[in-house]
Amino acid sequence: MDLSHLPIDHFAKADQFTRILYNDLYPSITPSSEELSQKGKIVLVTGASSGIGRYGIALSFAKAGASVLILAGRNRQDLQAAATEIQLVAPAILIDIRAVDISSEAEVRDTFNDLKSKYPRIDILVNNAGAGGTSLPIVEIDAGKWWHNFEVNVKGTFLITQNFLRLNGKDSNVTIINVTSAAALNSFPSLSSYSLSKLCQIRLQDFVRAENPSVQTFSLHPGIVMTRMTPPFFKRFSRDTFDLVGGVTVWLASKQAGFMNGRYMSVNWSVDELIERKDEIVSNGLLEVKLQGIFGDSGRFDS
Repeated sequence: MDLSHLPIDHFAKADQFTRILYNDLYPSITPSSEELSQKGKIVLVTGASSGIGRYGIALSFAKAGASVLILAGRNRQDLQAAATEIQLVAPAILIDIRAVDISSEAEVRDTFNDLKSKYPRIDILVNNAGAGGTSLPIVEIDAGKWWHNFEVNVKGTFLITQNFLRLNGKDSNVTIINVTSAAALNSFPSLSSYSLSKLCQIRLQDFVRAENPSVQTFSLHPGIVMTRMTPPFFKRFSRDTFDLVGGVTVWLASKQAGFMNGRYMSVNWSVDELIERKDEIVSNGLLEVKLQGIFGDSGRFDS
C-alpha cells in the first residue's frame, strides 16, 4: 500500500474530534497526578509483554499508584523483564505475572480460577492484547490467516472479559478499557480482517454495558506508535508515544472520564476539550459506534 503522498499527520487529522491533537504526554494525562490516582486499585493488562501494553499502559498505571499490577502475555520471560522495569519506577507495587494465550478457553479459565483465589476483585481490565495478521486483499488472503485476527481480537477479548466479569460479579462497579483501532471505523484496502475484528471489539463493549450497567466500558484508539506490529506502510506516521497511550488509558480509568462510558476515543484527542464538551457529547450521543439516521415512525410517514 503506497501512502507516501500523505502528510505524516494525515491519520490523526482524518479522525480529528478536538481542536488540539497530541502526540505525547501532557499535564492533564500525567499518571502521577493526584487527579488520576489509581491508589489501591488492582489492574489487569493483557498484551503486557511488549509494545504499548508494556512500555505505555502497565508502566503508567504503576506511576498512578496501583497497588497490584497483573501482567498477562504469552512470553513469560518478556513479562518478567517488564516487571523488573516497572519495579524500578514503583518499588512498592505488587506485580503478578500470568503467561497465557488469551485465545485458549482452558488457559484463560485456569488463569482466572487462580486469580480468584488471590484477589476477591480486580478493579480495572485493559484488553490490550491483539493481532495484526497479514495485510492482503480479500481475494488473495488465506482464510486461516484472515480468521486469526478474530481468534485473538474477538474471541480472546471475549474470553478475558467474560472471566473478568465472572470474577467480579455482575453488579460490580469495575472498568474495562478495550484498546481497539481507528481501522475499525474505516475501510482500508487489505485490512479487512484487522478492521472487522476491531469493530467487533467495540460492539462487544456495548453488550457488556447493556448486560452489566455497573460496568464502565471504553474503546481507545492508541494512535500510531512504533511497535513490532506496525505495518511497514504506517511506520512514517508513527509519531505517538508510549507515554501518551498510557496517560490516556489511566485518564479513562479515573472519575474524570465517567461521561465517556460506552464511547470511543483516540489518544490524540485533548481530554480537556472532551471535558469541556461533555454535555454536547452525552446529550447528542456522540462518539458511540452505531447506525446514524432518523428511525421509527412517530407519525413521520403518515399520508
